[in-house]
Amino acid sequence: MELVCLAEIRTLCMEANWIDSFLQALHSGIDWYNSYIGGVLIIVLLIPVGIFFTIKLRLLQLTRIGHTFRIIAGKFDNKKDKGDVNHFKALTTALSATVGTGNIVGVSLAILYGGPGAIFWMWVTAFFGMILKLVENTLAVKYRVINSDGTVSGGPMYYLKALKPKIGKTATVLATVFAIAAVLCSLGTGNMAQSNSMAEALLDTYQIPKLVSALVITGFVLLIVVGGLKRIANVTSRLVPIMAIFYVLLSLLIIGMNYDQILPAFGLIFRNAFTGTAATGGFVGSAFIMTMLMGVRRGLFSNEAGQGSSPMAHAAAKTEYPVREGLVASIEPLVDTIIICTMTALVIITTGAWKSGEEGVRMTLLGFETGLAKIQMGQIAKHVVTIGLMLFAFSTIISWSYYGTRAVQYLIGEKAIKPYYYFYSLFVLLGAVGRLDLVWSFVDMVITFMTIPNLIGLILLAPVMKQEVDKYFAAMKETKTLY
Repeated sequence: MELVCLAEIRTLCMEANWIDSFLQALHSGIDWYNSYIGGVLIIVLLIPVGIFFTIKLRLLQLTRIGHTFRIIAGKFDNKKDKGDVNHFKALTTALSATVGTGNIVGVSLAILYGGPGAIFWMWVTAFFGMILKLVENTLAVKYRVINSDGTVSGGPMYYLKALKPKIGKTATVLATVFAIAAVLCSLGTGNMAQSNSMAEALLDTYQIPKLVSALVITGFVLLIVVGGLKRIANVTSRLVPIMAIFYVLLSLLIIGMNYDQILPAFGLIFRNAFTGTAATGGFVGSAFIMTMLMGVRRGLFSNEAGQGSSPMAHAAAKTEYPVREGLVASIEPLVDTIIICTMTALVIITTGAWKSGEEGVRMTLLGFETGLAKIQMGQIAKHVVTIGLMLFAFSTIISWSYYGTRAVQYLIGEKAIKPYYYFYSLFVLLGAVGRLDLVWSFVDMVITFMTIPNLIGLILLAPVMKQEVDKYFAAMKETKTLY
């Protein structure tokens, strides 16, 4: 009997070692791809395409920003327009997918591996990301389709497919690759990375076992996502503004108490952006190329500009003019990266938490604890960061479930949507109990699978985009509703 038990234990150990070896090999392979293929292609494509459209459309992301805010405020809403939700709800649904762990965990990881200079490259990604959001979301509305039940589906797979007269079967291939990547990304970016960070935070702050967190989070996700876009939009339109305002105000309080460190913090960011940071102290540090790479990666993860995810939400907006929704979408990188991510970065840098060597949410948590300790409130920091992370991450999970359904519908049909929701919820569970490093490496990889086909499509559709912009502003001037 004892020999049998020993044999069983030995077998289990061998199986565990095999699984561990497999995961390590998988992780190494993904890291190699991210470092030498995906990461390089993103840098080569993302910022140059953003520069191209910024020049072609004459800084449209800035020159019409006043008009954009009038659209968001409901100035041009018309219930008779085709679509599922108004401009504001489309924006908050997309924002809830981008305002997530990238704003809390992603920023600290960028600083840890790329140094403070990585924040500069997050800003660059966000600035050019504004025009990329404008372009991809305009095209998403232009090429969207109406489903049998009257709802709307749209996204890069539809405007990539529209390229068929120009590039033949390659268009269908690009659209299919994007759709498959979008499904994978919904399981990684919008799901596993979020639930993993939530479970880590609950374990650190409240000692709640990961499996318990995983089951509870999964249950709540299922409860909401099966209601479809309108239920998701109703939740996010209330949740996103509240959580963003609360987080920014608290960050501003800490930054204000460390006002003498604000200018040195910006100086550090700008200096390190071009020189890199030596691998000393409590952080990993890097040379210039790693600083740039981490900033672009984390910026893309945070605001998803050029990735092609938000077009799946904005395509459902009620609007007569595609450019109108494109302008609304251009605000996302401004809110997500230039405002919220900068707040997190300044908290981490001005409090000195960036030198601690802590990783992920723990670095951000240390920054808030150090800052709030000045007013004898350090003990509440962990609750604030944990609750903020929970809200950000949860809203991202439910919004990305919708993105996944658009891609699944394109690939298989409407009948696949319900089964996908249950499959998606399973990955919430897996992400919560998985390894942090492997989850984030997987996320970086699948993001490139979406972004590269999408950027190729945007370049090829540049003439169409220019026509849409000219047509829209000509119509606005004619009806005297531009200002």
